Amino acid sequence: MTADPRLTSFADGNALAEALASTVAARLADAVEARGKAVLAVSGGTTPARFFKVLSLKDLAWDKITITLVDERFVPPTSDRSNQKLVTEMLLQNKAAQSNFIGLYNETPNAEEGAKIAAQAIAKLGQPFDVVILGMGGDGHTASFFPGGDRLSDAISPDQPALVLPMHAEGAGEPRLTLTLPAIVNARFVALHIEGAGKRTTLEAALGRGATTDMPIRAILRYEPIALEIFWAP
Repeated sequence: MTADPRLTSFADGNALAEALASTVAARLADAVEARGKAVLAVSGGTTPARFFKVLSLKDLAWDKITITLVDERFVPPTSDRSNQKLVTEMLLQNKAAQSNFIGLYNETPNAEEGAKIAAQAIAKLGQPFDVVILGMGGDGHTASFFPGGDRLSDAISPDQPALVLPMHAEGAGEPRLTLTLPAIVNARFVALHIEGAGKRTTLEAALGRGATTDMPIRAILRYEPIALEIFWAP
């Protein structure tokens, strides 16, 4: 297997969740102490649930911390497919219930209009974000950077001025809203959270040669400079 210096392996998902939550909590605490506020962007899916629960119990100045999303399906927050619903139920609980939340979804006719409104809300949070937590799909996508996505080239351009773009892709299901590459990689700390043998295999392929558009996680892995750490458990 590729020995990437950014990769830390853990015995299991519980150990990973504890370590990632402690790392993120420390980063957020430092940001609040230095600047009086902090911004955390998180991803959806099934992988981060344990991490969310552990982080929600951390003793932080949550009222000074804003949580937002790396990407979102263009579905209302009542939908089981909504990342906002997942974050509300898993992370915005316990001590973290005192945090502020800014979602990406809004009631507009389509994802294109929704992305414009979401970008305005994200811009008000200020840049760079303090912490961004990414996931990765078996197809090598991260955020809503899907292979074959209609706005993929725009979204992964280092010079993209927009903070949020819409994305339509066959593998995405619903239309999506996604932070663009600059909004992610300019963060003060970026973590890639993956679990399972299949994801490790996907990561190994992404670390190899090939087009970024074939496995868009490469846009993150190959971007320099970036404070990236990879957390993996079997």
